[in-house]
Amino acid sequence: MAERLSEGASLTPVDTAWLHMEDPTNLMMVTGIYIFDKPLDYDRLCHTVQARIINRFGRFSRCVERDGSKARWVLDRNFDIRSHVHRVALPAPADQRQLQEFVSDMMSTPLDFSKPLWQMHVVEGYGKGSVLLLRIHHCIGDGIALVHVLLSASDFTSDAPIPLLPPPRKSKQHGVLERITFLLFRAGKVVSATRKATGNLINQSVESLLHPSHVMEAAQNVLEGASVLTRLLLKPADPKTVFKGRLGVAKRAAWSNPIAVPDVKAVGQATGGTVNDVLLTAVCGALRRYLLSRAERPSEKLEINAMVPVNLRPLSEADQLGNRFGLIYLALPIGLGDPGDRLRLIKKRMDAIKKSAEPVVTFQILNALGLAPVEVADMSVKLFGAKSTAVMTNVIGPKAPIYFSGQRVRTAMFWVPQSGRMGMGISIFSYEGSVVVGFATDAGLVPDPEAIAQAFEDEFRSLQEWAGTRPASVRLLPAAPEETKAKKPRAPRKKAARSRP
Repeated sequence: MAERLSEGASLTPVDTAWLHMEDPTNLMMVTGIYIFDKPLDYDRLCHTVQARIINRFGRFSRCVERDGSKARWVLDRNFDIRSHVHRVALPAPADQRQLQEFVSDMMSTPLDFSKPLWQMHVVEGYGKGSVLLLRIHHCIGDGIALVHVLLSASDFTSDAPIPLLPPPRKSKQHGVLERITFLLFRAGKVVSATRKATGNLINQSVESLLHPSHVMEAAQNVLEGASVLTRLLLKPADPKTVFKGRLGVAKRAAWSNPIAVPDVKAVGQATGGTVNDVLLTAVCGALRRYLLSRAERPSEKLEINAMVPVNLRPLSEADQLGNRFGLIYLALPIGLGDPGDRLRLIKKRMDAIKKSAEPVVTFQILNALGLAPVEVADMSVKLFGAKSTAVMTNVIGPKAPIYFSGQRVRTAMFWVPQSGRMGMGISIFSYEGSVVVGFATDAGLVPDPEAIAQAFEDEFRSLQEWAGTRPASVRLLPAAPEETKAKKPRAPRKKAARSRP
């Protein structure tokens, strides 16, 4: 469904809040890549983007005009798609390291506020194919909205015709079901199975997408909301670690190799945790390994908080741009050396979060920040940002392959902006049966996020061995220095899947 955006329409308070958070040391844009095995046709790409994104979603052809603490959408009358879709080439040898450098540079470069706040870069000559790098400002939309935009521009087959005109107008519900529900593996049926089975990352995330009502119901009690707000205000600042400190302009990006979703499910089924619990535990262990590699010896009680977005957008509004999510704090027990202890504690906390009113309260805080003077909003952002170390998000992509501008997408990844002056973003993205985890860091704090990505892979392998799901013929990589002398982690009980972690 096309977005109707009248000339001079005001940004919503929440969208304005994300605009206010823009800072030279913390750019508020979502960065992502598509990797293709074959070259993209530049002219066809421009044509596809024009027909399926520009002509359908009004804010992609509108600038943001600020007026004090307010902002509005203004048509760019000199709009030229070739000012937004660029062609570049990596220096030799044009490998993953060079691509990582390019993504890092783009992540550190602000968008041009005299134009609509998005850009694409076609990286030519990456192996035998291409890479498409996308940068979209957070004030345009949140993760769910931007996934819908990209899926609206995608095809299901390689022989789909080149779009000549915008797709025929359809009812809101039909358009959403075609692009979101179908691509997310017949989500209607999946949702009914979600409450009966755990350990499925896709089901869990689809439930959040389709049914945020359980979050809304938790916030109906005014007293509970006030209690949550008080608890958030009194929450202490996160401890000082290598991950937290004064930020600079330069950012660094890295990503893990794909991990098969069935392998993650197997660990979850063997230990009684969900797939999401397993991934979060592996991330937590990776951060611990990285601290050890930097000669930091975390105490057993050391915890850092991750700020996690929670979707509040109903399915009927999934094709609408803008931001409709709240935030929760998840304490990561990086001081615990035993993976089983970490998994049980993270599962317990995630189960509690699902019943919390915290996402709705933080959404209202974002509303208030969008209406407040910039100076007040900035002070509030710093206050809440001091209470966490990283932003961590989980976005679900399609199980079946998609085609963009006529070429099959082999790998997809994205990185979230670190709101609240935080120095690290962690993004979990699943596509075509695999999960990739991206890490975005401040170069002055963590100059080598690829080390965390490698630690994540090592930690997941260790979880497989601990859970008894890893083939014995596959050798584990060496553990972190401290763990080589530590006692062997306790293995899960055979019936742990039916026990209460």
